[in-house]
Amino acid sequence: MNGDRSSSTRIILVTGAASSRKSEWAETLATKTNKSVIYIATAQIDLKDTEWLAKIEKHQQRRPSSWQIVEAPFNLNDALELASVESCLLVDSLGTWVANLISVEQHFWEETSKQLLNNLKIAVGEIIFVAEETGWGVVPGYESGRVFRDRLGKLIRQIGSIADRVYLVTSGHALDLKKIGNPLEEREL
Repeated sequence: MNGDRSSSTRIILVTGAASSRKSEWAETLATKTNKSVIYIATAQIDLKDTEWLAKIEKHQQRRPSSWQIVEAPFNLNDALELASVESCLLVDSLGTWVANLISVEQHFWEETSKQLLNNLKIAVGEIIFVAEETGWGVVPGYESGRVFRDRLGKLIRQIGSIADRVYLVTSGHALDLKKIGNPLEEREL
């Protein structure tokens, strides 16, 4: 399943809806590795957005103090270079990272996401991604919403195809999709 990656590498994707507890499940998986955890935070801090700040604080309070925190709202590819056999990288979240890059031109986005996928093919250690599921509702009535939905949907599909484990977290339950699902053949539309 992992192609040309090292046998010491494991990629896990945890996806789900808002408030499904996907981040908590990913944190549990990271703790169970018994490795040093490097938490890659993709959120941007906006001091005017008190609701967002409260959500970030809730995440911070839940994390063990021994975890190293790296803020990477734009340069996720650089942060992946911290991966090692002794570490577990926990990236929370891909949706926030995609949103941070929503205004970049499509060709730049394609190169950036391609670089991410190439980096995963040569990565070592454990890497856990948290991602939001999008597109289960109405089609967004504005262009940036559709761009976000399509970029994130394609990226998590691509990561899911190379991941060793893929979990869908919904209603507080984690489903192991690699065990119960049937993978679809990847193809360009």
